[in-house]
Amino acid sequence: MKVLNLAGTEDTPKVILDKDNELFEISGRSLPEDSAEFFAPILNWIDGYSEEALSSTKFLFKLEYFNTASSKLILDVLSKLEEIEGVTVVWYYHEDDEDMQEAGEEFEELVELEFEFETY
Repeated sequence: MKVLNLAGTEDTPKVILDKDNELFEISGRSLPEDSAEFFAPILNWIDGYSEEALSSTKFLFKLEYFNTASSKLILDVLSKLEEIEGVTVVWYYHEDDEDMQEAGEEFEELVELEFEFETY
């Protein structure tokens, strides 16, 4: 399966989706001008991955900040992951960032996925 590797910018997160190396991560800041367009390849990749997923998948979110439009697309990502057996979401947040911790907790309530919370 082809690796999806998007370099992060000031407005878009770094994305690495690499089945062979078991690396699934979205990190950085997410406030793209067109969130739907930015997240489309991620959602498409997850669709393909779901057909031949590993028995367990740790999907890492290390977001420093995301805007409202990104929030909806992050929920779309989580909803797609929800359909895959054995997915655990690891939600990283800076130990002083209660907003990001609460955002992860709110997402956890919206989907039926196992969440782990980690500080850095």
